[in-house]
Amino acid sequence: MFYVQQKLGWFFDPRRLLELAAATPGLVIGSAFWYAGIRDAADQRPFRDALTSLGFTVRTKPLRELGGDPEHRQFARANLDVEIAIDLMAVAHRSDEVWLLSGSRDLERLLEVLRARGSRTVLMSTDGMVPRELRNAADRFVDLATLRPQLEKAEAQQQPVFGRT
Repeated sequence: MFYVQQKLGWFFDPRRLLELAAATPGLVIGSAFWYAGIRDAADQRPFRDALTSLGFTVRTKPLRELGGDPEHRQFARANLDVEIAIDLMAVAHRSDEVWLLSGSRDLERLLEVLRARGSRTVLMSTDGMVPRELRNAADRFVDLATLRPQLEKAEAQQQPVFGRT
């Protein structure tokens, strides 16, 4: 989701995501998970603590840098797809609907299995960052770009107190 938010040009507030879910008629939040790749144990600690206080179960995994030359790393990833799949399968028996914010093609089979077990699946991402196969595996696709007014971090919406003339 970090890269999706960069592509969108704005960042969403995890608190507002929970509020959106809670405001959805007939929807009760049973579980909320947040997955993050981290460089070390202290990386993003205040953010992860805030997520936990909001009610998220936070899963982390060390980032692996990919690329040949350590001086010119290309990108880093944590690959948390297995953790996502295990958590969603663990709660599926008590979930009528599952929201997945991801663009990972590796989760296509997970969505197919959840649907086969009777859970409605809602995939949230943005156009250009989610493969067609993953979109087709979900019951519904929601483009995060359409949810900007509901999800954008509040401080990003505020006008500066002082402006340049």
